Amino acid sequence: MTPRPDPAFPPLARWLGYAGLLPQILALVAVAAGEPGGRFTALALSYAYAALILSFLGGLWWGLAAQAHAPVPRWVWFAAVAPSLIALVSAVPWATGDAWPGPSMALLGLSLLGSLMVDYKLRSAGLCPSWWLALRLPLSIGLGVLTLAIGYLA
Repeated sequence: MTPRPDPAFPPLARWLGYAGLLPQILALVAVAAGEPGGRFTALALSYAYAALILSFLGGLWWGLAAQAHAPVPRWVWFAAVAPSLIALVSAVPWATGDAWPGPSMALLGLSLLGSLMVDYKLRSAGLCPSWWLALRLPLSIGLGVLTLAIGYLA
């Protein structure tokens, strides 16, 4: 498949994408500040946000596959489901009373960073807009690193 011609990188996508880093930035500040009441809330919300965004990425990939005009490689459908399953698995330590949130945040952070491999393969398959990686690269790295940092401080 060859990439479809696309309009220029939508400025609104850039602004909203970067704004999506703000919840994790604020959570990192709250966790680093160490105030006990706010710290737990920040940890819980940052965990939920990372899991939500990881699942959102799977939805984006599913949408790209669903709108494709040519047959889509099977791996795309599996990749689109994987983020929600990873987010669910990341809740197991919390749900079973094991160590939390450090291991869960590590899994989510590494998965967010790893999501770039799917984005690169989507580009190679011609399934995403030409500007996709210009947006996905800083957002995945940003959210992945922030999530790992919060997990480390936890």
